[in-house]
Amino acid sequence: MYKKTVLITGANKSIGFETARQLGHKGYSVWLGSRDAARGEEALRLLSAQGVEARPIVIDVTDEASVRQAADRVLTEDGKLDVLINNAGIPGQMVPPSQQSINDIRHIYETNVFAPVLVTQAFLPLLKKAGNATIVMVSSGLGSLGWLSDPDNQFYGVNILGYNSSKTALNAITVAFAKELADSGIKVNAADPGYTATDFNGHSGYRTVEQAASGIAWLATLDGKGPTGGFYFDGAVVPW
Repeated sequence: MYKKTVLITGANKSIGFETARQLGHKGYSVWLGSRDAARGEEALRLLSAQGVEARPIVIDVTDEASVRQAADRVLTEDGKLDVLINNAGIPGQMVPPSQQSINDIRHIYETNVFAPVLVTQAFLPLLKKAGNATIVMVSSGLGSLGWLSDPDNQFYGVNILGYNSSKTALNAITVAFAKELADSGIKVNAADPGYTATDFNGHSGYRTVEQAASGIAWLATLDGKGPTGGFYFDGAVVPW
């Protein structure tokens, strides 16, 4: 009986690292994706000390060659992948929409939108080999048009063009892959970690990484009867 495998991008710190820890304790063998090999090794050291079975893997999600190399390594060593978590992301400039540079918005989209598509496409053959595999897109409540357009919602005043719209786009990508892959048994869902204390926000968030990762881990461990094509916060549906 083989261990289920999970690859997490941006897993060397914050929510990605905590997600790796939680899934490792659930018995998953974890691929720790990071751009920097040294940071991946340090994350491995910390997780190994807690009894988590993990392997670091260098993957720059914005570099097609790097993504293909990572997929080839997983194919060679494991032959399949049970769970893919597209966690890597960047916030970009926190300025009013009229002041955000087009170059910055392009940079955000490269990491938050195009990279999850690239990574998902590269690892899809491995996910299909696993059978009943799962893909989790780490989105944000700031990608919910329903919440952003509701004056009574806590996120209404957070009007950040690049980041917010990139997560809205990621939600649309989630739906598109979920529809295509439904017949293959692969579930695709988006997770809102909530306003979490991370480097993104100078650790100003009110949620812990443990709380944020729990919702991601929940989606990652859904059984064959679980939902697909949805957007969730702590197990509850988030409006698109």
